[in-house]
Amino acid sequence: MKAIYATGAGGPEVLAMADVYAPVPGPGEVLIDVVAAGMNRADVQQRRGFYPPPPGASPILGLEVSGRIAGFGPNVTKPFSIGDKVVALLTGGGYAAQVAVPAGQVLPLPEGIDVISAAGLPEVAATVHSNLFMTAQLQAGETLLVHGGAGGIGAMAIQLAKAAGARVVATAGSDEKVAMLTSYLGADLAVNYRSEDFVERVRDFTDGEGANVILDVVGAKYLARNVEALATYGRLVVIGLQGGATAELNLGALLTKRAAIIGTTLRARSVEEKTAIMEGVRDHVWPLIASGAVKPMVDRTFPLAQVAAAHEYFDSGAHVGKVLLTL
Repeated sequence: MKAIYATGAGGPEVLAMADVYAPVPGPGEVLIDVVAAGMNRADVQQRRGFYPPPPGASPILGLEVSGRIAGFGPNVTKPFSIGDKVVALLTGGGYAAQVAVPAGQVLPLPEGIDVISAAGLPEVAATVHSNLFMTAQLQAGETLLVHGGAGGIGAMAIQLAKAAGARVVATAGSDEKVAMLTSYLGADLAVNYRSEDFVERVRDFTDGEGANVILDVVGAKYLARNVEALATYGRLVVIGLQGGATAELNLGALLTKRAAIIGTTLRARSVEEKTAIMEGVRDHVWPLIASGAVKPMVDRTFPLAQVAAAHEYFDSGAHVGKVLLTL
């Protein structure tokens, strides 16, 4: 089958298509004919050499796909049939014609969503649901600050938080994106981080209290300022390191607010944890998508053979929502 590898660490030019052996589903796994694969920041970090796959995972890029069930390994108990349209959360291997994945990480498509658009759902839905609701315990009436609101994770976080009754402040890097966050996604306040101070805007918006939960993809660069923006008993959830991995922090500020900093990753979790997360996505996120309360956002699609162009576009930061690769 065809698959995409990084031939070294670097820019989009290191991505190359190769002929490789098709995967064979093991115990409890299903085989999926891939229709589309979602692109994520983790793919870029892996391409650059900063985020190697966990031990035993496929070196092929790609953490989420949509497609059709093509076969079964031994002992699959999930009620799938050959040809069923599904999405899957992966540890790797998505930029390929086929992928084998534990059945617990596979879900039927939400009602009303086409099979290509669905490829952009599993990673962002699992990331946002697990971090905002299973980890940070975001409640109705609380204020959420989302960094990178125009990206796939940000767009999903805004919509799920609003559906849960929270107030949402989101950041983006242009006035056009800021306008979209409020007009289309429903953020209560959007902040252009290039021209505005998000800490001051959050404090003004909350009458000085701060954000109860912050979902952060930036990391070190924003650590101290995020703690400033937190409310008493606030929860800062760091899920990305776009702004670096090492920072100094005044722990006194954290202690004074009785706040928590939580760091999480999804990729390295066990099959059992991912299965539980995907069950939560099925029960809590899929109905919102089916009803239209949450809208998948697909910015652009590229054929798999144009993967370098897709990564170049992704790296530019011009996209709003998901970028997908189609087979």
